[in-house]
Amino acid sequence: MGRPRILILGGTGEARLLAEALAARGDCDVLLSLAGRTEKPAVQPVPIRVGGFGGALPLADFLKTGGYGLLIDATHPFAERISANAAFAAETTGIAAIALRRPEWQRLPGDRWRDVQSIPAAIDALGPSPRHVFLATGRQGAHHAEAAPQHHYLIRSVDPVEPPLANVAYILDRGPFSLESECALLKQHHIDVIIAKNSGGAATYAKIEAARLLGIEVMMVVRAPAPMVTAVETTEAALAVIDHLFPPAMNRGV
Repeated sequence: MGRPRILILGGTGEARLLAEALAARGDCDVLLSLAGRTEKPAVQPVPIRVGGFGGALPLADFLKTGGYGLLIDATHPFAERISANAAFAAETTGIAAIALRRPEWQRLPGDRWRDVQSIPAAIDALGPSPRHVFLATGRQGAHHAEAAPQHHYLIRSVDPVEPPLANVAYILDRGPFSLESECALLKQHHIDVIIAKNSGGAATYAKIEAARLLGIEVMMVVRAPAPMVTAVETTEAALAVIDHLFPPAMNRGV
């Protein structure tokens, strides 16, 4: 039996941790695929490919041609199209697949959340009066600010937003962020509402904590229903599934 080949669809901290763990074990061949949305992605512990596949069928062909035995969807919880493509590709090829999805954030006492279905719905819900909005959805969501130009927006992203808008303050920064710095940022820009996606995880949770402490409203974009793929919430759980699929003793030729 040859070494198992695993394709990880990544771009998240979980994907990098899983790739690190598999690289350390050294009993399978791992390729990490990144969408290529960030100009300077963080260094990864395994070989990477950058760019999309062009849809579900080309992804299925890539899996078959490459002799992959497992597809792991460890993309961002809001990368809905690639997750749907991954589920379809796994189903059509019969290749095993799991989704590594960190759990959603849960409301705590003091949170002032309003659930919305999308960024445009959140901006619509801001109302007609000018507000100071932290549009905390990264570069992809930035253009939605054009829809309601009466508000003042703060947008933070890893790469610059093009073209810049007149009613927007831009900050270039990469998380994770501390509670202290998020509180200071919200106060400095007089933020009275945050638009955020319920992406879960620790890296960007500080802004949600800061909003709770400062009594700031959060328009929380909820996740779409996930495709029917076996889902796990932690790197450890993913490794357990991999051990079940490819028992380690067989991999080492014992």
